Amino acid sequence: MNIPVMMAEQPPSLEATALLNEVSLLPHMLNGDSVQQVILVQVNPGETFTIRTEDGHIQCIQGPAHVPMMSPNGSMPPIFVPPGYMSQVVEENGVRKVVVLPHSAEFHPSMAPPPPHVPHYMHHHPAMLHHHHHHVYPPVQGSGELPPHFIHQHPPPHIYTEQEALAHGRNSLIHRDERTMKMQEHLRKRLKDRQLGGVPNNKLNSPPPSPHRSYSPGVQNGYGKGHLMSAMPTGPIKPKHAGRMRSTPPAEGQTADSETDMKRILELLSNVAKPTVSEIQARSAVLSWSLPLTLQNGEKNGDHTAPSLCYEIAVSNNGRNGVFKSVYLGEETTFTLPDLKPATDYHVRVSVTCSSVKGPVSEAASFTTECSEPDPPAPPRLLNRTKNSITLQWKAPNDNGSKITNFLLEYDEGKQSAFKECYYGHAKQYKVVRLSPSTKYAFRIAAENDIGMSAFSEAVIYHTAGSSPPAPAPPRLAGVGVTWLTLEWSSPSGASGEETLTYILEMEEESLGYGFKPKHNGEELSCTLKNLQRSTSYKFRVFACNTEGRSSPSEVVEYSTSPDKPGAPGKPSIKGRSHTRCMKIVWDPPKDNGGAEVTKYVLEMSESLKGSKWDMAYSGSAREHLCDNLSPGSWYRLRVYCISCGGQSQVSEVLSVRTAAVPPGPCQPPHLAGRAKPREIPLRWAAPAMDGGAPVTEYTVEMSEADQGSRRQLYQGPETDCTASNLLPGQTYCFWVKAANQAGYGPFSDTWEASTAPGSPEQCGAPQLSVRAATCVLVSWESPACNGAEVSEYRLEWGGTKGCMQLVYSGPAPSYEVKGLVPSTAYYCRVQALNIAGAGLFGEVAMVTTPAAVPAAVSVLEVLEEDSLPAPLPSLSTCLAVQWQEPCCHGADIIGYNIDFGERQPLSVGRSTSCVLENLQPDTTYRIRVQAVNGVGAGPFSHSLKTKTRPLPPEPPHLECAVFGHQSLKLKWGEGPSKHQLTSSTQYCLQIEDKNGRFVCIYSGPCHTYKVQRLSESTAFHFRIQAHNDAGEGPFSHVYTFTTTKSPPAQLKAPKVQQREDNLCEVSWEPLQPMRGDSVVYTLHLLSGRDIEQVYKGPETSFLFRNVQPSCEYRFRVCAGRQYQDSGVTQELWGPYSPSVAFAVQRQEQDPLGATGPAGGEQAVVRGSTMTDEQLTLLLLVGFAVVAILFAVVIQYFVIK
Repeated sequence: MNIPVMMAEQPPSLEATALLNEVSLLPHMLNGDSVQQVILVQVNPGETFTIRTEDGHIQCIQGPAHVPMMSPNGSMPPIFVPPGYMSQVVEENGVRKVVVLPHSAEFHPSMAPPPPHVPHYMHHHPAMLHHHHHHVYPPVQGSGELPPHFIHQHPPPHIYTEQEALAHGRNSLIHRDERTMKMQEHLRKRLKDRQLGGVPNNKLNSPPPSPHRSYSPGVQNGYGKGHLMSAMPTGPIKPKHAGRMRSTPPAEGQTADSETDMKRILELLSNVAKPTVSEIQARSAVLSWSLPLTLQNGEKNGDHTAPSLCYEIAVSNNGRNGVFKSVYLGEETTFTLPDLKPATDYHVRVSVTCSSVKGPVSEAASFTTECSEPDPPAPPRLLNRTKNSITLQWKAPNDNGSKITNFLLEYDEGKQSAFKECYYGHAKQYKVVRLSPSTKYAFRIAAENDIGMSAFSEAVIYHTAGSSPPAPAPPRLAGVGVTWLTLEWSSPSGASGEETLTYILEMEEESLGYGFKPKHNGEELSCTLKNLQRSTSYKFRVFACNTEGRSSPSEVVEYSTSPDKPGAPGKPSIKGRSHTRCMKIVWDPPKDNGGAEVTKYVLEMSESLKGSKWDMAYSGSAREHLCDNLSPGSWYRLRVYCISCGGQSQVSEVLSVRTAAVPPGPCQPPHLAGRAKPREIPLRWAAPAMDGGAPVTEYTVEMSEADQGSRRQLYQGPETDCTASNLLPGQTYCFWVKAANQAGYGPFSDTWEASTAPGSPEQCGAPQLSVRAATCVLVSWESPACNGAEVSEYRLEWGGTKGCMQLVYSGPAPSYEVKGLVPSTAYYCRVQALNIAGAGLFGEVAMVTTPAAVPAAVSVLEVLEEDSLPAPLPSLSTCLAVQWQEPCCHGADIIGYNIDFGERQPLSVGRSTSCVLENLQPDTTYRIRVQAVNGVGAGPFSHSLKTKTRPLPPEPPHLECAVFGHQSLKLKWGEGPSKHQLTSSTQYCLQIEDKNGRFVCIYSGPCHTYKVQRLSESTAFHFRIQAHNDAGEGPFSHVYTFTTTKSPPAQLKAPKVQQREDNLCEVSWEPLQPMRGDSVVYTLHLLSGRDIEQVYKGPETSFLFRNVQPSCEYRFRVCAGRQYQDSGVTQELWGPYSPSVAFAVQRQEQDPLGATGPAGGEQAVVRGSTMTDEQLTLLLLVGFAVVAILFAVVIQYFVIK
């Protein structure tokens, strides 16, 4: 563990450490603090660094890592090491390091973990830390906790080689100190000696070979697999087989094998040639190298099992014995070195790693980079300047291997345009003359050698000298406020426009006695001074300054701030008592007048308790005012504000006051609240226009029968309406009203006259009824007493019952003829009289009964359907059944009906309400109407009913069998001679005879074909057919007989083939049972391409096939046939072929020992047949079901949800 201590006075360079490039948490290194020190703790791989934070928590940091620490007292903090370790301070390049090493010389930073009986040292226990020094070097605080690349997880114990340490986050460009390099070189040699010398005596200190590779292939700069070490990640890389390392120790045999492999690998890596350098440029070179000589000889001998190699390139620019830095790690044999220094000697060497074993480095190859143009120089520095000249000096940059011969100095001539050459030579100092005074110039410089011209330096700006500016004009007042003043001034006359001037503004406050003090210094021509005293006078003067000095002061001017606005006056108050129409208001002056005398007071008044409308009642210097012309009993709000030269103050608090009230004024005369009635007059009045300053609490209404008659009180209360009742109709009355509040009653209103309305007529007498006809009655009545107004209208109500009469007449006539009555019916009526006053009461009820008449017309007439008849009709084509509803008899019983259906003479029937019309024409339209007859006479005919008789039922079609099968028969009909008589609405009924001799319907519908299934083979069946349509069911056809065929045998399974001898195989298949006494025979076919050969036919279920050729494929299939007798001739009915089976005899090749198989070098292979149609159909169904379920799940999840 290395702990570099970097002092704050001498921060390390960027080349000395990579911590400044990686860590942004070192503010004390750059701020010049000489007390604090920053300590860098370098934690090696496999080690743990434990610290105690300020809050007392223990934090463990696993290596590899760099931890920045801070020492607040500026001294080296004590380092506590674990037992068996020691610390040593090493100083290099101004950086002190504390190196923690073990006491034993056998220690190695990548040592394997101790055996199980030795405890692991992973991190320090908290008790081992010294509590007194936990605050000496706390972690450097940044934006949070330690950065993620400084804190690592605890990886498993592992052997770390140099490449692995670099891959775990170390920067390959960091200089290692000499002591560490020598110690690692010594330990590496001892490890190599042990690996070459056999099994060491001390097995506890011998690291086992790493089971994983120590490099990670990649691509860098397009040259193949590999990577620069500076671009590798800083975090730990987890071993791929870490779990294997933590298992139990290997056996002795396994250890011996691994040591043998390591010896072989070291022999392969011992002869590595030095790299070859080509294409040497000023800043790059191409390196190439070859495989070790042993591996090259192995490739020439045809050995292609060489392991993969990893090459490491190390470069040094300070001699062959200097520090070599690793710049490449990969599998390619070519690499381009970038970012080299021109004219520099470099030494490069290569080492090879194979299977985690690193070989020795090769001989170093040396080369020198080409020379190049110089580096860009630093900007020139200013030595002296005058009004017309500037003297510049510069330093020579790095010449990059070629001596600098000249310098080129350019300037912009003070025009801020393109640069122009002003000097070219080898001197490092030059005086630029003939310049303008007080002018800005830009300069830049470049260096030149034999290779070429360098880039220009950064442009630097310098000014020539000049004279101090003249005195400016005095400042002017641009703005004024209570606590601020804004001043502005102009540039002094005669000043150059290109010269930059600054201005100093000074201010003097006489009350303080400090004199002039600067308040502004800048290039601005204006300034705002704040935080000044109100209403105070200040003196000002201004200076102009340039690079040569300061001008004389301007003339002194004096300006004053504005006074502030005064404070709010005191709250207004009433002086004395409030009267009905006036009051005296007084107020106090404000406590703060704002620095100026109050010149005016303004009194504002609002005539409501709410709202924002205020009127000015007074404006003047006095502090009291008499407010008059007020309204009695009204609320007023008062407020006051004052005005001075500083402005207007805020308003005072609001005073709310009310004037005294008076009795209310006279009310308006009352008026009708509605329509006057014969005995009542509704009254309503409004509140008085002036309530006297108090709400009205009571009203009093008086009335009299005449203007000069005696008055009496009609109403007294808070309401504004009342009703005068118990009056006489048609009389005139007078009314008065007055209002009262808390101050008393006001005067009466003016007189208002109103008259009662006239009364309604008296009740009418019973009307007189005269029968004119069976459906007409004349009603007349007498006029009743009008009761003060002429009768203008009569109303007649008529109805069949007393309690349900309706208005049938309204008019001035004293009689009315009621028509449209029902014969032989009792009616009731009554009369009512109306005038302008209203309607009188209804008179007495009269009753009359109309005489009898002929029956009414039949209202309901319909044709009965077949299913509604109690008994079926003889024929639907020649008969019609009609039914009607009995009409009203009109006082005389109905004795019969007359039916008119197109005949010359209507058909008379009795009192029945239905009738069957017979002997009609088929498919003919008839118009039927019915007439009722009673003792008075025949009534009117009903409406006409249009109906049509049905056509004759169809004839049965011809039935025939289109397809014969062993289990089904396909029947067809409709081809007979009566086909042209059938319509589209024709239905067919197909019947079959069952075992009991009865015909059973098996099909009913409009189709002309039907397939009868599930029949027995070779059996005769009897059928008949019937046609029916809207006209009804036709007759059955004669019986047809059809016979099914014999059924063929079922399909057999694929035959089985077994190898019996070299050229003999047995083909067998499953047997079938005899079919209804018929024997079963079999035929065996041999398939060869498209040729089919029958090799066997007979009743046997196996067959021996001879002459089997090796390495040939045979395919067999079998078919079953049924033999039966037909008319004394033997017939055969063959079933479908079975699936084919493939059979082949293959000869096995002999193995290197000459062993053969059990068949003497040949092996019979029987391959299954292809998939059958049923299996393929089942597979397709399962596939479609799975796809449907997936679609349903997708729709449910993505669409519905």
